[in-house]
Amino acid sequence: MLSPRKVVHRKQMKQSRRLRGPETRGTKVAYGDYGLMACESLWVTNRQIEAARIALTRHIKRGGKTWIRIFPDKPLTKKPAEVRMGKGKGSPELWVAEVRAGRIMYEITGVDEKTAREAFALAGSKLPIKTKFVARQHHG
Repeated sequence: MLSPRKVVHRKQMKQSRRLRGPETRGTKVAYGDYGLMACESLWVTNRQIEAARIALTRHIKRGGKTWIRIFPDKPLTKKPAEVRMGKGKGSPELWVAEVRAGRIMYEITGVDEKTAREAFALAGSKLPIKTKFVARQHHG
């Protein structure tokens, strides 16, 4: 599972507002030939990122190269079941990545477009957000 090695603050505040607006950085396919773009804004957990990565690499049968462009660096806390209110904030339970619409989450190279489309369809089904297949724009 992906998680930070060290963090400055063990517990972070949840935002009271939702993730607004489209992504401004990480919106172009930078490393590979094809990418998987988020069409919605949501928190994606480290388990979901890992499940999609496994589906992706299994489908391309370890041919080609993959990049994960998102990282879960926000801790979410939970209180144990059946605990009374108060007595402080719960302990960190899972890590999430804040993904905004337009963000490229995964990239792959070294496979043909048909295989890439199928692999990203499988990976996208593991994620809680709508996704779309994008190809690199070649200039020149």
